[in-house]
Amino acid sequence: MDTTLVMRKIYIAILLSLCVGICYCGLMYAERHKHYIVDSSLENKITKIVVEKHKRVLHLYHNDTLLKSYASVALGKNPIGHKQFEGDKKTPEGLYYIDSKNPKSRYFLNLGISYPNKSDKEYAKKYQKSAGGDIKIHGLPNGMSVAKDIFATFGDWTDGCIALPNESMYELYHVVKVGTPILILP
Repeated sequence: MDTTLVMRKIYIAILLSLCVGICYCGLMYAERHKHYIVDSSLENKITKIVVEKHKRVLHLYHNDTLLKSYASVALGKNPIGHKQFEGDKKTPEGLYYIDSKNPKSRYFLNLGISYPNKSDKEYAKKYQKSAGGDIKIHGLPNGMSVAKDIFATFGDWTDGCIALPNESMYELYHVVKVGTPILILP
């Protein structure tokens, strides 16, 4: 093969890779700096989060008063039942707490969930397995907001986390405080 032709192919491949990389970085930048609206009436009012897995809905409460609900919640790829072991693709069930906030995760924002608790760890240990961890509420993978309709079509796509559309995640992230209880129902 002619070395000039090989060099042209390499040059084109490098150019295409650079273009794809620049476009991806641009999408990520635009996503991080997009202006989302936060319902200011929710600020400093959220006392509990309730997730109804079977309905794919996340509710925000002030004491026993429902303030807002988010539909279109995605769960782990194996959504039926309580998470028991690392890698089972299930979303936990039970009472946990929001234990962290991360604005720079692989996904659009995230709120950490305190899974596993003591009983989760003991159950997994009984079977000489890990209970897993790193369970979050998050948005879409960074740079993928343009594909939100595709993610909605797939339904449950996480490894056990709870996922929301980015606009919902933005609001949730800004109105929920670390320490807020989250009750995840079947």
